[in-house]
Amino acid sequence: MDITDDHDTAAADGASPLQVDLARRIFERIRDLGWGVGTRVSVPELARAFGVSRSPVSAALDLLVDRGVLQPLETRGLQVACDLASLDPESILPASPQETLYRRMMRERARGELPQDVSEAELMPRYGASRGVVRKLLLRFAAEGLAQRLPGHGWRFVDTLVGEDAYRESYEFRMIVECAALRSPSFHIEPQQLSPIRSAHQRILADGGRTTGGNEWFRINSSFHESLAACSGNRFLTEAVRQQNNLRRLQESAGFEELPAERIEQSCREHLAILDAVEAGDVEWAEALLRQHLRQAAEFSFRSGEIPGRSL
Repeated sequence: MDITDDHDTAAADGASPLQVDLARRIFERIRDLGWGVGTRVSVPELARAFGVSRSPVSAALDLLVDRGVLQPLETRGLQVACDLASLDPESILPASPQETLYRRMMRERARGELPQDVSEAELMPRYGASRGVVRKLLLRFAAEGLAQRLPGHGWRFVDTLVGEDAYRESYEFRMIVECAALRSPSFHIEPQQLSPIRSAHQRILADGGRTTGGNEWFRINSSFHESLAACSGNRFLTEAVRQQNNLRRLQESAGFEELPAERIEQSCREHLAILDAVEAGDVEWAEALLRQHLRQAAEFSFRSGEIPGRSL
């Protein structure tokens, strides 16, 4: 059945696909970071984390309240209402046809099956979707920094992290930007902001990374690097790190094999050592550890023959 604008409504009790997708991503973030029952949920923090305004975040949170995932505080605000560790987001917020198509386009672009330059007219028959749906999906890719609009109805996807040169350049860029974030004069940490990230890493170490899926680890890993950059107080450094994570997420959609459990465990320990240094106020040591972590991650991928784009 063709995907038309009619499918953009009533995805879940009248919620739009955007709200459902954002609610799922918020759900996964809460679960990945191990937020316990009673943890307060911050709309501004989530808006920054997902690069959207507060209005769609508020609508997504309302949907999670309806699903029993969140509940209102006695005072103003929301808190986690239940243990999410064993809950499946599909059972709570089934993916809409538009979300399914978004994932398909992501996979096909990562595999090189979808050309870098496309037009709305070309994509409509390819995916059996209306122009409105195709345009909304392309706008979503653009909002995530993965595509840009060309004159007319043309669109261009960004270069993917394919090939040794692109992969090496990405890590070099990350070393420059992420280390600069630690050296920012306005660098400041809030222990409560990093505490959930630490808890998520400790949870993985508890079983040696054996039960952690690749997608879950990628989200936790991305949150770690983005949160450190956010402590810089520099929105441009934070956005640069987020853009790199988006590029890596695009490549992850090719369906590569998961990282070995021992590599996930090693990365967790390296992340925690960096957090220890940051929280101790030893930014110079934290920078040295971060630089070494990124260098080792790149070297591991080349040694193991991994396809560029794996999250480390």
